[in-house]
Amino acid sequence: MKEITLVGMGPGGSSYLTMEAYELLTQSAHVFLRTDRHPVVSFLVAQGMNYTSFDSYYEQYASFDEVYEAISEELLKIAETQPVIYAVPGNPFVAEKSVSLILERTKGPVKVVHGASFIDAIVTTLRYDPVAGFVIADALNVENERFMAEKDHLFIQVYDQMTASALKLQLMEVWPDDHEVTVVKGAGIPGVEQVVKVTLSEMDHDVDLFNHLTSVFVPGGKGLLHDIHELVSIMRTLRSEEGCPWDREQTHQSLTPYLIEEAYEVKDAVDRGDDESLVDELGDVLLQVVFHATIADEDGYFSLSDIVKAVCEKMIRRHPHVFGDVSVNNSDEVLVNWQAIKDNEKENKSVTERMTSVTKGLPGLIRAQKVQKKVADVGFDWRDASHAFDKIEEEVSELREALNRGDRAHIEEELGDLLLILSNVARLAGIDAEQALFDGIEKFINRFAFVESELEKEGKKPDRELVERMEVLWIESKKWDKTQKK
Repeated sequence: MKEITLVGMGPGGSSYLTMEAYELLTQSAHVFLRTDRHPVVSFLVAQGMNYTSFDSYYEQYASFDEVYEAISEELLKIAETQPVIYAVPGNPFVAEKSVSLILERTKGPVKVVHGASFIDAIVTTLRYDPVAGFVIADALNVENERFMAEKDHLFIQVYDQMTASALKLQLMEVWPDDHEVTVVKGAGIPGVEQVVKVTLSEMDHDVDLFNHLTSVFVPGGKGLLHDIHELVSIMRTLRSEEGCPWDREQTHQSLTPYLIEEAYEVKDAVDRGDDESLVDELGDVLLQVVFHATIADEDGYFSLSDIVKAVCEKMIRRHPHVFGDVSVNNSDEVLVNWQAIKDNEKENKSVTERMTSVTKGLPGLIRAQKVQKKVADVGFDWRDASHAFDKIEEEVSELREALNRGDRAHIEEELGDLLLILSNVARLAGIDAEQALFDGIEKFINRFAFVESELEKEGKKPDRELVERMEVLWIESKKWDKTQKK
């Protein structure tokens, strides 16, 4: 493999050419250009440059990625028999995918001749100091970018009005419509350079502003979106000496009941199909996570970043069929793999250890079904729900005997056994016992609401002296309930 020399032609005018680049391009027998649509090319040709460009590739292929792939492959093929001089606009290491591909794949020597990048020209044109930090993003792949509204952004490769329009729509989700942006065309090229300040909503109106030399500078400012960093900042303020006394007093222990409560409120919003409430309740859960992370960070134990890192690593680790080389045919196999990986992580070598690993803070019926599932996985289970149902009569009999004796401890024990077998019957029948109880409570409330409504029509209110009337209405409520479900 012969030597490949990568040359930067600068962003535009001849003043941006280095002496080394100028001498090499004008004195070599032949050079290859990614494109001759560059203002300095005519100058170099006048000085004796002989070249072949790859502009025709842009017509032959459907995407830029295919173009750059084809260019790099062609140059590598040529380099098998002769040295190659390949020149690109700007700096070879700034937004030059063909160069990246060549560097990744070549087995021969590579020489680099420096060139000023278009970014140098843009910051000079804008009189902008980038030391404070700004984000450079590709307008052609803007859908994959994460915007930070407070940061300055430079969007490159705004090739045409269509690209500008697509970019504008993305930006209008982050900044307000009247946010001022700067469109820069042909930075550093005499007679070509244009700098136009417009509002975001008007950014794509002038079709003549957009070509292969156009970039858009968006200064940071107040954005439309809030992000996790702002929430962290708010929580730190609340926990500070100048913050809220209540927030400063909270601990992991004091906050735990709120987290449980918020989780159930999320479930309620889901059950009601209320998306607006779901957004609100998920926000409350997120607040609790950030609250706990802030407390831990203050004590030097862990931070929100540690939490995010842990869950990202867990998701990758437990999805080897997505991020690794494991193959699965269906979701059942996914769950089997998941449990095996989880057991390995927790070093659960026995069924008992698997059962004890089920979180004790779960609601009783949920925990019961999860524990029962652990032994069911090794065959210790009833054949079906009907066989388990037979056990209910035995437990009811034992509970009745305990009640007759008035033994409180025994009553509690037998009631626990009855609830456990009921949750088992539900599991074997494919029913979520916790949800079934929830639905039963809702049904009870609705039926009593009917009773109370009927009493109100009679000018009465629920009262111990009206028990017989309420029982009659309760029977009617069952019939009413059935009509409501039709």
